Amino acid sequence: MSEAVKPTASAVKPSSARVLPALILAMLAYSVIQTAVVPILPSLALELKVSGSNITWLMTANLLSAAVLTPLLGRFGDLRGRKPMLLISLGGLVLGSGLAVATHSFSLLIVARVLQGAGGGVLPLAISIVRDELPREKVTGGVAAISASMGVGSGLGLVATGLLLEHWDYKSIFWMGLIAALVAIALVVVRVPKDPVTDKNGGADPLGAITLAGWLSALLIAVSRGNEWGWTSTKTLGLFAVAAVVALIWGVIEVKVKHPLVDMKMMARPAVAFTNISGLLIGFGMYGSFLVISNFTQTPEKLAHYGFTASVLHAGVLLLPSAAGSMIAAPVGALLIGRSGPRLPLVLGGLFGAVSMAYLALRHSSEGDVYFAAGLFGLGVGLAYAAMPAFINGAVPAEQSGIANGMNAVLRTVGGAIGTAVLGAILTGDTIKFPPQIAALVKVQLPTLDAYKHAYWITAVVCLVAAVVPFAIRTVRQSAPAAPVAQSADAPHPTKTSA
Repeated sequence: MSEAVKPTASAVKPSSARVLPALILAMLAYSVIQTAVVPILPSLALELKVSGSNITWLMTANLLSAAVLTPLLGRFGDLRGRKPMLLISLGGLVLGSGLAVATHSFSLLIVARVLQGAGGGVLPLAISIVRDELPREKVTGGVAAISASMGVGSGLGLVATGLLLEHWDYKSIFWMGLIAALVAIALVVVRVPKDPVTDKNGGADPLGAITLAGWLSALLIAVSRGNEWGWTSTKTLGLFAVAAVVALIWGVIEVKVKHPLVDMKMMARPAVAFTNISGLLIGFGMYGSFLVISNFTQTPEKLAHYGFTASVLHAGVLLLPSAAGSMIAAPVGALLIGRSGPRLPLVLGGLFGAVSMAYLALRHSSEGDVYFAAGLFGLGVGLAYAAMPAFINGAVPAEQSGIANGMNAVLRTVGGAIGTAVLGAILTGDTIKFPPQIAALVKVQLPTLDAYKHAYWITAVVCLVAAVVPFAIRTVRQSAPAAPVAQSADAPHPTKTSA
């Protein structure tokens, strides 16, 4: 394994107040635009004159692009420098948003969403920059703030969509993403220094990149389209089979090549492997809960005898406490990590998610129930997302930080795709049977209340499993570093996870 090129002892670290705002805004710009289209997919289908099944490609294409590009950008950041790759990642967000603003074509809008998926690289690159650039005592808080910003931005995206649509059309959402990304680029250029840690002895792995893209594409398309095609259809099962075979080939390639895209030995370390499992489960819960809660609140109460007949804006406001909870979780998570390591906040994150979803399964008749559950769930997501990079950074060398955190981000995305597909299948599989005269007036099928309860309980169980997984990671107390030079690139918290 090649050693990272470390800064000299005399190198002056920039203050967190200079670097962090640029990185946090970059993370917010991506996460806001990723989820902003979720509550308006039905109206976009009417606007663009496409079917309800085809409109979901606006989310599928974005998730697929992010899943493929995130680890690639993270690895190239390790090899060629994090700041240039961060600018390329944000550049994809700018190009995608600009194209979405300029076009009225559904096909080009899908291309725009693919370009926006490049923004997924912001998370691993920003975490690596914080680890490289900030003073040691500031790293834990900085990483927690950036990672929790994913949950904050996702919640804010739902609210921003409602606010913008009150006054303008759907293109205003992409204008928002364009402006935010341009501001983020300007701040990154001015405030983020050239990073000192690059893997100069590493190399590219084109075959590994192609096979990684292949199995992720097959898996995410199968998961995202399974509801439409049928989970036992030839297309769905065929894509799952392709994903399994190509993933096996990818694993063999990564073990054999001299400079792998992903070091499989690194991925097999308990601290990395079990953290990635938690990431997949928490991603399932976060994306799935947004879908279920948003749909539940927008259900017409007079027809279904549940829900709040909420507008898109009202539904977003009901989910706003999730963003507030994730915002609060960043400093709390950093404090807990600094005192006892990342296990406690990761466990609490899963527990809070489980309790909030179980609460909604039992109590859902008032808006106060949704506010409470959304806030608690957001707090849990923020704590979990703050803890995951701390676990990973404590187990991998600095020159592998980008790809390690990139793969964790990929698994969060995969978990989100699985969560929305599974919970969507539950909701569409148990719908209200209206009398013929009413059914003729109802444009969409409405899930039964029991379907929503089942979705809440399943999400609660998944989050509970995520709370148990961290106990499989052994944590030991880290000894004090021998010299200031080594300290600057060490793990960002006082505990070290076992390899």
